[in-house]
Amino acid sequence: MRRREFIRLLGGAGAAWPLAAWAQQASTPVIGILAAPAPPYAENVAAVRRGLNEAGFVEGVNVAIEFRWAEGQLDRLPALAAELVKRQVDVIVTMGGTAPLAAAQNATSTIPIVFHMGADPVRLGFVKSFNRPGGNVTGVSLIQVALAAKRLEVLRELVPAVRNVGLLTNPANPNVEIAVPDLHATAGALGLHLVVGYASSQSDIDATFERFVRDRVQALLVDPDAVFFSRLQQITALAARHSIPAMYVSRQYVQAGGLMSYGANVTDAYREVGSYAGKILKGAHPHDLPVLQPTKFELVINLKAAKALGLEVPPTLLARADEVIE
Repeated sequence: MRRREFIRLLGGAGAAWPLAAWAQQASTPVIGILAAPAPPYAENVAAVRRGLNEAGFVEGVNVAIEFRWAEGQLDRLPALAAELVKRQVDVIVTMGGTAPLAAAQNATSTIPIVFHMGADPVRLGFVKSFNRPGGNVTGVSLIQVALAAKRLEVLRELVPAVRNVGLLTNPANPNVEIAVPDLHATAGALGLHLVVGYASSQSDIDATFERFVRDRVQALLVDPDAVFFSRLQQITALAARHSIPAMYVSRQYVQAGGLMSYGANVTDAYREVGSYAGKILKGAHPHDLPVLQPTKFELVINLKAAKALGLEVPPTLLARADEVIE
């Protein structure tokens, strides 16, 4: 082969390779993550990636992920959802409760949406049923609201002399209209007085704890909420500072120094979200994927926090605990 022909062939191959690489990159599916809390949400994002990996997708290899964080400012969510729709992502994953799901659902009726929430998506109108969601939406519900009564019962078991129980809840959370009346009824049946404290920001949380102290709250329930989860260090520190035994919704609070939690494993649920997103990328349709619910709930107790509060955890409660933090 002549030298000039060889150079021409080599140049042609070199020009063709970037085009092939570009085509491959252009065809890589994109998942958009729409999240209410401020980053980092590292543990839960890692769980989504694990679920994607189990479905055969690895970020940077055969799938791309684009993040849109509202940083706790829920009014930003509609614009962020619109950005992902304009980007023409293949799937939208929502993190942090009902607000990002509502924003995504308002932004598109065609792009598949996989949610993670603690509420009942049927009762709130996001899906038609758990088995047949309908439309372009499916996901995982931790049914946290339904567990509120159980949390109250376990909290009373640990602090049997309690009479005034506080509830930290977010007035912007749609679960409030359901959860608060139900919990008032449960508290009344147990002979307890429920003191409801509303908060939706860092300063609100500080002020609400001051009110709890003035109202002589003896124990506390913290509602499932993305704002509270993003401020868990603040909340657990305030509960410790004011010597208020508190029951939380997930182990992350207890790992941060909180007293006790009862609920589904949040990171396992986010792994399921990632797995669902992977199934959709492979061709599954959201209306054929039933909304998943947890089948196991875990009780986590922090003995160090209990000791600091002067509480002795009953042996029966310790025996039921799935994890005890020394």
